[in-house]
Amino acid sequence: MAKKRSASSVHARPLAKSARPTPDKQLDLTDIPEATDEQLRRARRVGRPVTGNAKQLIAIRIAPRLLAQLRRIAAKQSKPYQTLIHELLERAARKKVA
Repeated sequence: MAKKRSASSVHARPLAKSARPTPDKQLDLTDIPEATDEQLRRARRVGRPVTGNAKQLIAIRIAPRLLAQLRRIAAKQSKPYQTLIHELLERAARKKVA
């Protein structure tokens, strides 16, 4: 069975880059029906809920071997590796303050 390619795959990227976006004014939306009031009432927000505890996105450089080790530890604990890193940093920061 042939592997399905998507625009996000490495092999399909050159094709996706060469594609030109269609301007909004050229899109034909006449076959899409208007949403009813009932449908709008039942609509749910998609995405992460707003909790007030949002974390800040940063970029850091970590040695590949260290990152692999952290990922293995996180997998053993059945948690995402970024959560593990956050917990480790939080614990280290608390020790420095005390």
